[in-house]
Amino acid sequence: MGVFTYESQVVTAIPPAKMFKACVLDGDNLIPKILPQAFKSIEYIEGNGEPGSIKKVTFGEGSQFKYMKQKVEAVDKENFVYIYSVIEGDALMNKLEKITYETKLEASPGGGSLCKTSSKYYTVGEFELKEEGIKAGKEKALGMFKAIEAYLLANPDAY
Repeated sequence: MGVFTYESQVVTAIPPAKMFKACVLDGDNLIPKILPQAFKSIEYIEGNGEPGSIKKVTFGEGSQFKYMKQKVEAVDKENFVYIYSVIEGDALMNKLEKITYETKLEASPGGGSLCKTSSKYYTVGEFELKEEGIKAGKEKALGMFKAIEAYLLANPDAY
C-alpha cells in the first residue's frame, strides 16, 4: 500500500464561519439542493455528524459514480477543521483503500477565507495514482466549493 498526498488551497470572499457552516455543518442538506445533478442525497447511516459517524452519499445522474460512504474523522467547529475519509464506493475504483480529506478554513485579509485541503490517497497493492485522476477530482471539488460560494453570495442572509 502506498500513500499519496496532494494539497491545494482556494480563496473565497465568504468568511470562514459562514463557509464552514454551509459546507460542513449543513452541507448534507445544502449540497444536494444546489447541485442536484451531482448529488442525489446525503444521509447518515451511523451517528449524526460526530467523529465516527458514517454517511452515504448517493450521486446524481450527472456523475460517473453511484455512491460512496464517508467516515467523519474529526470536526473542529472553533478552528473550522473537518476531516473525513471515503471508505467505500465505486469512486475508490477497487484501487484505493480509502481517501482522507482534511479541510481547514482560515480568515484571509478583506474578510474572506483561505480554504486549505490535504488529500491522502491510500492505494491497494502497487497501484500508482495518475496525476490526471487527481486533477479531475480536484476540479470537481473546486466546482462544488464555487457553487456553495455563489449560493452564499446570492443569498447573503443564509447561514
